[in-house]
Amino acid sequence: MPRVKGGTVTRKRRKKVMKLAKGYRGAKHMQFKAASTQLFVSYKYAFRDRRKRKSEFRRLWIARINAAARQNDISYSKLMHGLKVAGVDMNRKMLADIAYNDEATFAKLAETAKKALN
Repeated sequence: MPRVKGGTVTRKRRKKVMKLAKGYRGAKHMQFKAASTQLFVSYKYAFRDRRKRKSEFRRLWIARINAAARQNDISYSKLMHGLKVAGVDMNRKMLADIAYNDEATFAKLAETAKKALN
């Protein structure tokens, strides 16, 4: 009985990897071994960065809130504490959106925080 080489299965598996590696630079889009190695690394980065994206957005929101707060003569930490004392329960995403799109409303929030601190 002749041995089974599995050429069609191997070719299908390799074509799948090469299709995923399209757009990579150098040998990584042409050679199977380099492509499959790079794919493992790419999947690792994707997994890590799906989690990292959350902290990066939080940093952006804090930077935007801080910039708007300082235009209203209050620091970020005092603003956040003042809002907490005043009972304004608003997350950083919403505050950053207000700071970015609606300066008048943010100025009122800053005043609320200042009054609560005094």
